[in-house]
Amino acid sequence: MADYTINELNVIARRLRRHVITMISTAGSGHPGGSLSAADILTALYFKIMQHDPKNPGWPDRDRFVLSKGHAAPILYAALAECGYFPAEWFSTLRKVGTCLQGHTDSTLTPGVDMSAGSLGQGLSIGCGMAMAARLDKKTYHIYVMLGDGECQEGQVWEAAMFAPKYNLNNLIAIVDYNRIQLDGFTTDIMDIEPLALKWQSFNWEVIEINGHDMSEIIKALEQARAGQAKPTVIIAHTVKGKGVSYMENNIDYHGKAPSKADTELALKELL
Repeated sequence: MADYTINELNVIARRLRRHVITMISTAGSGHPGGSLSAADILTALYFKIMQHDPKNPGWPDRDRFVLSKGHAAPILYAALAECGYFPAEWFSTLRKVGTCLQGHTDSTLTPGVDMSAGSLGQGLSIGCGMAMAARLDKKTYHIYVMLGDGECQEGQVWEAAMFAPKYNLNNLIAIVDYNRIQLDGFTTDIMDIEPLALKWQSFNWEVIEINGHDMSEIIKALEQARAGQAKPTVIIAHTVKGKGVSYMENNIDYHGKAPSKADTELALKELL
């Protein structure tokens, strides 16, 4: 990958956000809030940190990315297209019958997608399996798993969280997109997951907390996690749901709601 500066990465992140808005607006449905909150992290991963090859999506030694919060597929599609896995013209097919860009990621259809998503809570378990496979095959690639904060209310997440330190899966890096809003409300009102950092620490994970919209902090945390910790690492990224679009920020309504034509124009103007 090119050696982008922080400013260049921030420009890419804004472009990915514009793609998300355009995609979801055209489709008339989708999940903008959690896609926008993850944009900076996906930018850092795909344009700075991860070892991957758009010309060879099945490269055996590539790093893997698991979007456990699979409804945020638009931000992953935006990153993959910008990297060159498929043309941006595909964006207009989001959520249409027969498209390669389903509402949740599908690894059998979309170049660059490493896990098919659907029901929440499964991604960290799959990431554990990938990390164990790398260990058994004596491979050095890393696995990055992005979790939603509401998703961390799922029991399977914590079963996987027990498994990874048990087998010293230090090639596994979890990232919690901690935007504090889930489908029908704030996480604190529905099922509070605090104290989140202490929970992961008690499960014997290395824990790093960051501002999930500060590109320098994101890259520093990802590089630290990749540098060979003795155990798996979780990055708790404090983010803003709908980041970058004023009327979507911290707005529960935009967890899974497409913007109107007028609101789309406003969003795209704000993201210039």
